[in-house]
Amino acid sequence: MDELDTLVEQTELLLAEGNEQQLKEHLDGLNISEVEALIDELPEYGPTFIETLSINRAVNVFRILDFPTQERILKKLSGPKISEIINEMPPDDRTAFFSELKGDVVKQLIILLPPADRKEALALLGYPEDSVGRLMTPDYITVKQHWDITRVLHHIRKYGKASETIDVLYVIDKDGKLLDDIRIKDILLADPATTVEDLIDNRLIALNANDPQEEAINVFRMNNRVALPVIDEQGIMLGIVTVDDILWVANEEYTEDMQRIGGTEALDEPYLDVSILHLVKKRAGWLIVLFLGQLLTATVLEHYESQLASAVLILFMPLILSSGGNSGSQASTLIIQAMALGEVTLLDWWQVMRREILSGLLLGLILGALGFIRICTWQAFSQEYGEYWLLVGTVVSLSLVGVVLWGSLVGSMLPFILRKLGADPASSSAPFVSTLVDVTGLIIYFTVATLVLTGVLL
Repeated sequence: MDELDTLVEQTELLLAEGNEQQLKEHLDGLNISEVEALIDELPEYGPTFIETLSINRAVNVFRILDFPTQERILKKLSGPKISEIINEMPPDDRTAFFSELKGDVVKQLIILLPPADRKEALALLGYPEDSVGRLMTPDYITVKQHWDITRVLHHIRKYGKASETIDVLYVIDKDGKLLDDIRIKDILLADPATTVEDLIDNRLIALNANDPQEEAINVFRMNNRVALPVIDEQGIMLGIVTVDDILWVANEEYTEDMQRIGGTEALDEPYLDVSILHLVKKRAGWLIVLFLGQLLTATVLEHYESQLASAVLILFMPLILSSGGNSGSQASTLIIQAMALGEVTLLDWWQVMRREILSGLLLGLILGALGFIRICTWQAFSQEYGEYWLLVGTVVSLSLVGVVLWGSLVGSMLPFILRKLGADPASSSAPFVSTLVDVTGLIIYFTVATLVLTGVLL
């Protein structure tokens, strides 16, 4: 029996005994990740756990649950507990939660907030969806240039408890414009008479409230920060974004990309929570598109009906198609990942194309050589390909070079085209690339066969 099973068993015993005080002590003694695991294992008791926990721990558990679980629990909580949780949630987590709810529910919950928090919540919700503004929190500490270290420390003691983090302090001028940020380490190690201005290094890194969240992920990744300030177009400081929120966004982006690469729309909820009809709806669109694409394959086969009379050519069709599709899927996946990591931008398309032409050609030559060796070896033992086996080997080899080269080119360029059109590059998924290369691969194969074998086998 593992630790989670033991924990579930202990919790079930306490629930059966009905001793609320013992249950509260038990839950308050667990890590919030352990309580979250209990809610996953005992979903029917999720509201009970949240009601029983002390408010701070209840909020910390509630904020790490996935949205469907949050929504399900919220419906069964008492009014006072809902009000407590909504009021105690950090502004950024509250904004993320409100963003997922339907309009009427949001209105009912916002009314529970005091006027100042209500204004703050509405302001954060006013930023575009998937923008940095939706992630930021207004709970941070600012200092002025002329302050000395003694005053800064007094300010931290007075306001630090309400701040999301005190690892970094932000220097602003009298108009609220952000000038720089200072690590708490530098403050603690400085002489008490030192002023904030003496610690400024002018190496400020900031996010714009309207920046896409994906850009924020790249900035955090490249700069190793626990928090970054958020400013508007005039440089006025609006809030901060912390690395824990960025990790959540990065995980969501990764999940969506993996689903799109697999040839389906991104799911809004965990797989097991999605209804069958909703799951079919998410998958049907792509399947229809891919099906229509494969119909073009049938059209190509009809066009080359005379070439299909040769049984030898039919034998190598799966080999040609799979090689082109595999090379295209490889290239597409590599470029999508490079785009997600910020290693490649739209301006790099020509450099990528040159690299893929060269690598696709080399890969095609390798597979073409293997294909030719396979035909030579088989012919030596079985004489299966007849007297024109050398020409058949040439057709297969040249076709593999062309198809692999084309697949690499298509797979690498489609993400650029989609991003230029404003679509998600992950939509150039492996199935989509494979379908497209299948159609064109057949054209390449039969064109080469026609040029080489006309008057011989055709």
